[in-house]
Amino acid sequence: MRPLVPFVRRVNEGPHPVLLAALRRALPEVELVEHGEIPADRLAEATVAIVDGPSADQLVSLPNLAFVQSTWAGVEAIIPAVPDGVAIARMVDPQLAATMAEAVLAWTLYLHRDMPRYARQQRDAEWIEHPVVRVSDRRVGIVGLGALGTAAANTLVRHGFDVAGWSRSPKVLEGVQCVDGDGGFATLLARSDIVVNLLPHTAATTNLLGAEAFAAMPTGGSLINFGRGQTVDDDALIAALDRGHLDHAVLDVFDIEPLPGDHRYWRHASVTVLPHISGPTSADTAALIAADNVRRYLETGELPNDALVDRARGY
Repeated sequence: MRPLVPFVRRVNEGPHPVLLAALRRALPEVELVEHGEIPADRLAEATVAIVDGPSADQLVSLPNLAFVQSTWAGVEAIIPAVPDGVAIARMVDPQLAATMAEAVLAWTLYLHRDMPRYARQQRDAEWIEHPVVRVSDRRVGIVGLGALGTAAANTLVRHGFDVAGWSRSPKVLEGVQCVDGDGGFATLLARSDIVVNLLPHTAATTNLLGAEAFAAMPTGGSLINFGRGQTVDDDALIAALDRGHLDHAVLDVFDIEPLPGDHRYWRHASVTVLPHISGPTSADTAALIAADNVRRYLETGELPNDALVDRARGY
């Protein structure tokens, strides 16, 4: 008899047939069943669940649950939904890191080559040429040097940018000026023409990029937020853009998603709004990683230490 593994996804998220099919192909030795289709008398069989959208109601119904494998890199929504004492593994996928690094490069180039200014000029039928800054003279700061930030920093270095990276604890990356702690954060902001946020959402990162941080950035600097919306103080960002201290913001994540239609960002001339597309989960590669972690746990009880979530830290 194959072990039962529930597939948990919030009802309002709708089905995810592509991911579910990929998981079943990658893990044929288990009975992977959408939670809502599991008979009540079988819920106690499950010791592990694959989660693609946290549902506290579904997870609490599994009395013997010991391990949750998430298909998401972010965990702030998953931690509150998973019962205490249950181990959580986030998705650590090299393909996700590569996809995010590609997005960071694309939008850094967008800002580096003054695309927002030329878009404004086109709207006003203005033919004005501006000097091109050498890529080696463009200073980019990565806030957060986890797996995604490290991949993004390395990609930018390979393309010739002057890159610095900030983390809470010391890191060493070849070709990157690595700084840490409160003093390092101030140093990174002050030296970066473009700041890229890739931090997770925790109590410590909420509104970390606010009025004080924006004031510390060079006049004419820009922001890319591909981390979490809660890290940015929206009012402070709009104020910095309105007074001309910051030039442009590329935003892919927000406090409320989808972004409400009446939000000021939609119609702000100095903001580019993206619909949370910078680092999507790749179903085929995520399925293989999730399957490997679940298989190892079911066979040996071993947990994926490189991906385990520390509830106290929030990531």
